[in-house]
Amino acid sequence: MVVASAIVFVVSLLIGAAGIYVGARVIVGAGDYDHAIVTALIGAIIWSVVGFLVGWIPLLGPLLALLAYIAVINFRYPGEWTAAAMIGLLAWLTVLIVLYALAAIGVTGFDAVGVPGF
Repeated sequence: MVVASAIVFVVSLLIGAAGIYVGARVIVGAGDYDHAIVTALIGAIIWSVVGFLVGWIPLLGPLLALLAYIAVINFRYPGEWTAAAMIGLLAWLTVLIVLYALAAIGVTGFDAVGVPGF
């Protein structure tokens, strides 16, 4: 069971990183998938910690978790907060499309690590 969970985590992380990679490539021209993997992992950790600490606060908790996730992107990629938010949005859309396609053919469930909401 542990091995299966680890495989699901790694595959989900790679899908989340693909979303960040696409977003960063389009918005700021960054083209390093390894960088996107690390960003997705850090983003998932930060999202989880902030969500655990303040996620219970209605509206403010999820907003702070999202802001922390965008801060990770802002720290890891060039550009301003607007570029980081746009990278996050494109990452979310990319993951949505990939997961929908994979779920439609029965390969995976509808979740990913490293992109909020999945």
